[in-house]
Amino acid sequence: MEFSIDEIGQTITWFSSISDGEGKGTTRTLYSPSWLRAQNGLKERFEALGLDCRFDAIGNFYATLKGTECPEETIATGSHVDTVVNGGRLDGQLGIVGGYLAVKKLLERHGKPKRSVQVISLAEEEGSRFPYVFWGSKNMFGLADNGDVERLADADGVGFVDAMRGCGFDFQVECTPRADIRAFIELHIEQGNFLEQEGYTVGVVTSIVGQKRYNITLRGESNHAGTTLMKYRKDTVQCFARIVDSSIEKAKKRDEVLVLTFGKVVPSPNAVNVVPGETLFTMDCRHTDEKLLREFTAEVERDMREIAGGMGIGIEIDNWMDEKPVPMDGEIVALIEDVCKERKLAHRKMHSGAGHDSQIFAVHVPTGMIFVPSIAGISHNPAEDTKLEDIRAGMIALGETLRRLAY
Repeated sequence: MEFSIDEIGQTITWFSSISDGEGKGTTRTLYSPSWLRAQNGLKERFEALGLDCRFDAIGNFYATLKGTECPEETIATGSHVDTVVNGGRLDGQLGIVGGYLAVKKLLERHGKPKRSVQVISLAEEEGSRFPYVFWGSKNMFGLADNGDVERLADADGVGFVDAMRGCGFDFQVECTPRADIRAFIELHIEQGNFLEQEGYTVGVVTSIVGQKRYNITLRGESNHAGTTLMKYRKDTVQCFARIVDSSIEKAKKRDEVLVLTFGKVVPSPNAVNVVPGETLFTMDCRHTDEKLLREFTAEVERDMREIAGGMGIGIEIDNWMDEKPVPMDGEIVALIEDVCKERKLAHRKMHSGAGHDSQIFAVHVPTGMIFVPSIAGISHNPAEDTKLEDIRAGMIALGETLRRLAY
């Protein structure tokens, strides 16, 4: 199965241009005007191919090429249609464009499949407009709690429910988890620099990391920066610095896959001439092994309490996210790898350090992910890009995998 570089580029350019922002980036947040245009634009394109198209209650879009022998069995592909604000042209939407072009080529070359092939444009994954993630995929499997979004509003005060209903959608009255899907394959950019640095064009994802995220508050004593001697201070920024240095050094020594990030720091009163008496900071830790992740973060928590206690500083630790690692299906991984070998695609098995819709699917259906390199590892940025030759390699891997599963 071959894909035209020109057609790939033109289709990506068309889709990424559907945006509420101006300039290079794409801004297409959940239930925005551009989000609705994008979903309806996809419907027009898929209907032109002769596929059956529908939306579910909350706005997930499904385009189905019905199977001739086992139409009740579905091989699915796709990704999320929403973007971050002023994001790139590939995150999420590459999986939808890839699905569209793969189905188009399969129809041209092989006709109708034995099993149904379905391309899914998921309503939301990013959480950019409203503080809720995986709204699309969670609704497919009955995992979404409507109560979690009923009181949410965006930065302009527009309510989640009002935005949803304004696009013509509403909560699901009753959700029956999808039982027809025999496999789900998601094509996605890596959003990191591993493939590019190592010289591979395709990543065969074996698992998605577990994540533990924390809000941590240190409470010491604010005091005059000029009159308070160093030996009498309860400086929460100094305490924070010791915690960061100790924790990151341990992370570097523990395991290559382990990543630890202190990403947000808010000292108070945050003034040039006051000893900071309170500091709020975040911690994000990820790994593919649940036991190692749990043991390492427990060790870091103990260290933080010991460091703070030794300095006479109080500490509160709130572990508000605790997501387990999610493995991809072994048979699907082996199939994708076999396709890459057959088509002589430079590939490497790897894990995903970012979260994806596939982690929701994988708990319920056999799931696999295909990565293509990100230039300089940049994502969530207008500079996000991938060489068209690498995108074509990823689409070949996707198309051939779908053919083997459905035909």
